[in-house]
Amino acid sequence: MSPESVSPARALLEATAMPSHSDHTGFAPDPAIRKHRTAEVTVTVTENGAPIADREVTIAQRDHKFLFGCIGFDFLPLANGVPAAGSPEAAEAERLADLWFGLFNFATLPFYWGQFEPERGRPDTARLLAAARWFAERGCVVKGHPLAWHTETAEWLKDLSNADIAREQVARIKRDMTDFAGLIDMWDVINEVVIMPIFDKYDNGITRICREMGRIPMVRMVFDAAREAGPHATLLLNDFDMSAAYECLIEGVLEAGIEIDALGLQSHMHQGYWGEEKTLDVLERFSRYGLPIHFTETTLVSGHLMPPEIVDLNDYRIAEWPSTPEGEARQADEVVRHYKTLLSHPSVEAMTYWGLSDRGAWLGAPGGFVRADGTPKPSYEALRSLIKGEWWLAPTTTTTDADGRARFSGFLGEYELTAAGTTTTFRVDRPGDNALAVSL
Repeated sequence: MSPESVSPARALLEATAMPSHSDHTGFAPDPAIRKHRTAEVTVTVTENGAPIADREVTIAQRDHKFLFGCIGFDFLPLANGVPAAGSPEAAEAERLADLWFGLFNFATLPFYWGQFEPERGRPDTARLLAAARWFAERGCVVKGHPLAWHTETAEWLKDLSNADIAREQVARIKRDMTDFAGLIDMWDVINEVVIMPIFDKYDNGITRICREMGRIPMVRMVFDAAREAGPHATLLLNDFDMSAAYECLIEGVLEAGIEIDALGLQSHMHQGYWGEEKTLDVLERFSRYGLPIHFTETTLVSGHLMPPEIVDLNDYRIAEWPSTPEGEARQADEVVRHYKTLLSHPSVEAMTYWGLSDRGAWLGAPGGFVRADGTPKPSYEALRSLIKGEWWLAPTTTTTDADGRARFSGFLGEYELTAAGTTTTFRVDRPGDNALAVSL
């Protein structure tokens, strides 16, 4: 194959497949990841406006710019004081929380309308506010999922006319975004629109109005409401359908002038790992719209794979789906490969894994990084070795030059600099060469 015939996806695949090793700064040398996720930083340190020359300083990473996410559904009780502090159940929940925060800086909370407001006019606002605050206080970005979806929507909508359902949907978006502003400023505004008007598993109010309105007017209605309620919020269109149908929807939405901030791509891999080539092909197809990409829902199982003939994953129901040693080894390998592939592509800004623990996992699948008994799987340790190891700058001590400058290499994110007992923080948000100034 000639160089001219190599696709961008194939070229990126070959770049990310190069052998990996770590240098003295602790961050990955993989060429594509280094190019898009790291910076060479020169920090000029001043005190009272004057450069601090020949001073020993320590630089330490505090967070990633990239959003390494996971659902936070399991922690709603803990965030609301249940179980009681000091109880064995609370200690177990806190141990799981420690594992969660050992990996992630981005939480998705559930706003499924049927669960959030099962009785009209009585939303579960207080409990979700406590959970959002709990994550935010621990330094996490928080996202709400979803504001509009035909599945798990409110049953009471079916008693209304289509016009009233549409009014309730708009009002719900404005109410919840306003109530959570400042804690949740990122939302999956509408979920799985490709299938929404043709969904036939059961009757529901959202499919009714989408069937009457059409997909693009439906998207316009909910995004207009969300934009009005949160002018500066990050608003996502999210779907599991990676076929051309989703591309056609996106193109129609953009041509209609509807402003989307990011595209959500689901990747529940219960039937097997996509592999680098398919993942990069998906990224190549969806990055052409010039929008940031979030992998919003990802699962990799550590047991047997779901049969390939299953079309709707929800149709696969078995009594037990155990995690196995062989499956756990496979999952650990695939987790590393998948995360490296995503970070190799500049369009990807966030990755949300769909559940830390096997306990209570969607479809009963062994998709977590932690077993049902609370012990970490090899995948947990493998991912932690990336996020807090290979892709993390450990505290590094250096000396400023005669002009007060200190230099280091690291991943994009938040850092702190300490000199003579004084600490200040700063951010590195742009790959490549950065010149920054910090004042003690």
